[in-house]
Amino acid sequence: MKATRRRKSDYGVKLQEKQKLRFNYGLTERQMRRLIIEARKGSEPTGDNFLQLLERRLDNVIFRAGFAPTVIAARQLVSHRHVILNGKSVNIPSIRVKLGDEISLKDTSLKISMVIETLARPALERPEWLQWNEAEHLIKVAHLPDADQVPFPIDVQQVVEYYSNRI
Repeated sequence: MKATRRRKSDYGVKLQEKQKLRFNYGLTERQMRRLIIEARKGSEPTGDNFLQLLERRLDNVIFRAGFAPTVIAARQLVSHRHVILNGKSVNIPSIRVKLGDEISLKDTSLKISMVIETLARPALERPEWLQWNEAEHLIKVAHLPDADQVPFPIDVQQVVEYYSNRI
């Protein structure tokens, strides 16, 4: 006997989109709520602001730059002080990068086997909003990311609607 699949409820669709973002960026529910509240304060549409805030997190930039194979590995690189932001060692993965910021790894960190492998074969193509300097293994934020530069399909409006009743 065949099992029939029911159509997902509106809540189910919204929850699935929210979870997709949560797991792709490796965030907790509390972090997601704080970001959505901050995204509402901007003048641009909430969904676009929200995706830009997610893309500008330092751990995500490290991953997108090709220094780490996953966002979680990038978060660990930042937490263990392997990352240099504008000439200073940092250990907070949620730091938000700004226009003109320069991000690199310490010289000793460039010898970590995971970093060597990922630099040779990045998981994703580097986004055009990040300028890559091959000689110095340095990333510069050329301009802020657009909402459509998220590397996976997402219906951000469903996520905004999910949180509209919960905050």
